[in-house]
Amino acid sequence: SERTNAVIEPKLSMQWFLKMEELSKPALEHVMNDDVQLIPEKFKNSYRSWMENVRDWCVSRQLWWGQRIPAWYLPNGEFVVAETEAEALELAKNKTGNADLTLSEMNQEGDVVDTWFSSWLWPITVFDGLNNPDNEDIKYYYPTNDLITAPEILFFWVARMIIAGYEYRDEKPFKNVYLTGIVRDKQGRKMSKSLGNSPDPLELIDKYSADGVRVGMLLCSPAGNDLPFDESLCEQGRNFNNKIWNALKLIKGWEIKDSVPSEQLEVNRVAVKWFDEKFNEVLETILDHYSKYRISDALMSVYKLVWDDFCAWFLEMVKPPYQKPIDKETYEACIAAFEKVLKVMHPFTPFISEEIWHLLKDRSEGEDLVIAEFPKLKADYNKALLKDFSLAEDVITQLRSVRREKNISPKELLELFVKEGAEQKSISDYESVIMKLANVTSVSTYSSEVPQGVTSFLVRTLECYIPFEEEIDVKAESEKIQKEIAYQEGFLNSVMKKLGNEKFMANAKQEVIAMEQKKKQDAESKIKQLSEQLGRLSEN
Repeated sequence: SERTNAVIEPKLSMQWFLKMEELSKPALEHVMNDDVQLIPEKFKNSYRSWMENVRDWCVSRQLWWGQRIPAWYLPNGEFVVAETEAEALELAKNKTGNADLTLSEMNQEGDVVDTWFSSWLWPITVFDGLNNPDNEDIKYYYPTNDLITAPEILFFWVARMIIAGYEYRDEKPFKNVYLTGIVRDKQGRKMSKSLGNSPDPLELIDKYSADGVRVGMLLCSPAGNDLPFDESLCEQGRNFNNKIWNALKLIKGWEIKDSVPSEQLEVNRVAVKWFDEKFNEVLETILDHYSKYRISDALMSVYKLVWDDFCAWFLEMVKPPYQKPIDKETYEACIAAFEKVLKVMHPFTPFISEEIWHLLKDRSEGEDLVIAEFPKLKADYNKALLKDFSLAEDVITQLRSVRREKNISPKELLELFVKEGAEQKSISDYESVIMKLANVTSVSTYSSEVPQGVTSFLVRTLECYIPFEEEIDVKAESEKIQKEIAYQEGFLNSVMKKLGNEKFMANAKQEVIAMEQKKKQDAESKIKQLSEQLGRLSEN
């Protein structure tokens, strides 16, 4: 025995079997042609191997509990099978020719059926589909959409439910089978009491909250692969919940007025418009992940939406100056944006999202997040706006980085100059955002060379500078630029190899080729600009 180390002696005994060869053929065919889809698809090979080598099913078990096999043995050693004792007695009388036979002379089989022999009927019997095959429930719900289970019972349960579905209803029991992985520890071992490597879920919940544990588990759960559990991910889940809770506290702490300064209104207008488009872009990604059963990828998209797009960018843009009010229109837009964020969060963090939903504004009885309609995708969202704003984000990020590198206080006001051109024009609508988030007094353009005595930097291929003179370590700065040039040249070389590959050029989609050509142009432009910077340094 695996548990007690007691010696186990094999014993031959009579068993009941179900002949499987013909019975299992429809279940194999319909999985192989994707009428029933296994997700991830890699499990189709295991399924096919089992089903093509199927053996007759031993359905009897020697247990003290279970569903007793409906067979009765007769005094002469023969047997009858029936649904009830009365039917069994009648069959036995006919079989033996003994009209005086009684139940006391018959013995019902002592074995019970295998647990899978009853649970293979589960999709049908939950709707009373065997006793009442045409009832409204089974006609409405059967077949169901999705089954979520573990791959180790793919044959024991899933295959047999599919077999039963085609045998008893001539229809698949479900459309998709999503196969999860096994939770393992950091060393890859299966969680078990004997190893002592299984954390107490209730203790984890007390420490990180139920939503924190859910997020932590889902962050490490790629479809069909084992889950390498790491408690630090639960901590990350808790921090995620804290982030959205603090966002609520921030918004509810704002004073609301009908009017605010015009420059603040301009930033707010841009922010609201941008987030509406950004939300649709992320929602498209989330829905795509859901359709492919990439649950952890969907969570990561939600995570980045909340942490980066909503909190780090949108709220920072609309946040009024210290002890200043926010206009009513922007505040209501913030609430509407927050509601959309909560709706996509809810499948992953049901408790905190429901709590925030009711604290966000007054709601009527029964107006709960759990039954709120999921956001609908706006297919024609403005991708050009998002592309341009992405460059503005990079300008702000790079300018903040320059401040850190040059030890310039975030509170010190600066002027920003950007070189005239297509990229400069693409960010012109977002100058108010750059001024607020990068703390600059103005965004101006220049067309000639970068003047002496300034700090210049590159954002993608957009040349920028701030009038901040410092003593430059020419050698260190040159080494930094040379290192960047070497990186860009290596990147350009890899792109050129791809574009020079005849097989790639013949088979790749046009948009993929166009993307590679754009990478080539950008890399060449960066190398040119960096070389010019290096030349100016050498003149000093």
